[in-house]
Amino acid sequence: DVQLQASGGGLVQPGGYLRLSCVASGFRFSSFAMSWLRQAPGKGLERVADIMNDDRTAYADSVKGRFTISRDNAKTTLLLQMNELQPEDTAVYFCAKRGMSGMVVDGRKYDYLGQGTLVTVSS
Repeated sequence: DVQLQASGGGLVQPGGYLRLSCVASGFRFSSFAMSWLRQAPGKGLERVADIMNDDRTAYADSVKGRFTISRDNAKTTLLLQMNELQPEDTAVYFCAKRGMSGMVVDGRKYDYLGQGTLVTVSS
């Protein structure tokens, strides 16, 4: 079975940083594009960042220049370094596996979503 286990969330002050991790299992991690999604309180899912199987990356405009997505294929781990965090970054963050079918978020299809990790940015 596909499993995506995210961790690293917490409470941080504005301007601070966090690093999220997502350990994947049950599929050939290196062959698939992966993404971080987030859901702020009372809002829908939003794409944050993508990384392709060739390490090309793409970011939502709201996080460009502050967040960095990366992957460690040897450890089947997806990472998200988040710097200069702002209150509007408060959300549950999910790692997600891109697929040919499944849930559509911002025009991209995801067939598996992890359980999420809460990031709260507040003073």
